[in-house]
Amino acid sequence: MNKFFAAIKRAPKRTAVLSAVVAAVLVPAGLLAWGPSRTTFTKANPAPYVTFNSITDNTVVGDERQFVGARDASITQDSNWGKDVTVQPGKEYKVRVYVHNNAASNLNLKAINTRVSASVPTTTGTNVGISTFVSADNAQPQKVWADVNFKSANGQKFNLAYVPGSAEIYNNGYAKGGNGQPLPDSIVTAAGAQIGYESANGEVPGCFEYANYVYFTVKPQFEKSPSFEVNKTASKSGENKWSENVQMNAGDKVDYRIQYKNTGDIQNDNVVIKDVLPKGVTYVAGSTKLYSNAPGYANGKTLNDDITKAGGINIGSFSAGASGFVVFTATVGKENLICGTNTLVNKAMATTDYGTKEDTANVTVNKECAPGTINVCDLTTKQIISIEESKFDSTKHSKNTADCVETPVTALPETGISGTALFAGLGLATAGLGYAVTSARIRKLFIG
Repeated sequence: MNKFFAAIKRAPKRTAVLSAVVAAVLVPAGLLAWGPSRTTFTKANPAPYVTFNSITDNTVVGDERQFVGARDASITQDSNWGKDVTVQPGKEYKVRVYVHNNAASNLNLKAINTRVSASVPTTTGTNVGISTFVSADNAQPQKVWADVNFKSANGQKFNLAYVPGSAEIYNNGYAKGGNGQPLPDSIVTAAGAQIGYESANGEVPGCFEYANYVYFTVKPQFEKSPSFEVNKTASKSGENKWSENVQMNAGDKVDYRIQYKNTGDIQNDNVVIKDVLPKGVTYVAGSTKLYSNAPGYANGKTLNDDITKAGGINIGSFSAGASGFVVFTATVGKENLICGTNTLVNKAMATTDYGTKEDTANVTVNKECAPGTINVCDLTTKQIISIEESKFDSTKHSKNTADCVETPVTALPETGISGTALFAGLGLATAGLGYAVTSARIRKLFIG
């Protein structure tokens, strides 16, 4: 705080500073504000009466009407005070309120019952504003306010919590020194905290040398959010060489592995895993096992055979950060293979209360055919088949294999976090209206 005291000593001796308070309201970015509208002054022409933070060319803070700023609490030098602060999980943020009685020093006018008050809401948003208030019984206007805005870096919702015991005041009077003096936690109530220059008696003379700086700390509390991942791989049975694409021969057995991971902040219940096998690949009964850190699952626990059925299998609940593997075996058949390279696409889906996600793994099988064999589209079955070229019948076959279009597998639409983007957009669209109403009510509560 040494640089802070140096700044006070360098300031012109014409006006005074009061402490401030905090009222936190939801506020969209870009709507920083101050009020009420009032007569302004300069260093050369201070006020002829008691008024707060109305000088427009203050050497330290610039236009005093925007008298509040905030920054990362870990910063030690007296700098980087901003009006629009991006918050991160695990960090705390210090708010600075500059309070100045602008009355000319030669008038010897003191502000009486000078107070700072605040309201920190429990509502959440992607932008949260703090409105700070400074008041005195004989000030004109009696109370002034200014806003500072906090926003999340990734659009995650949060609220701000006042850190108890963090409020303190610095000045050249009773709060002089590197540690300042504590203020009561009533700073975040309607009653506020009384401040002063010689003591916390509410009296603040009019001059820069009597300026007060009030600090307090807030901590962002982020809303917990759901998120999960699903990853599908395959391996020749028993080899445990997992890949998204494996080369196999007709008649081989293939192991499929589906990894589910809870990447969010809250538990996922009733996680359902479903697998859609490609044509020509047959599930091996009794082969499905679940591996996880849950008791009894470390070495795999056999599940029912519903994984390839319409409803899939329920693998239970997974806490934040937990994951599991579902492994089963299938046989690559010789049927439905055409001459050349066959890519058999296997699709896995994971469904939770927060949506469905999917991933695929491929098995590649090469089939050699006798000379004169061609691949055609069977116009009756809409399947690609291999026939002897001499048996080609244009009424039954098409050499354009694109004429065979397989019906795509229908999956539930992916929702989860990304699926809520529309709703988030609607929320932001109405946030401005919410702020206009909320802030007006709160300011009426504190200003009267």
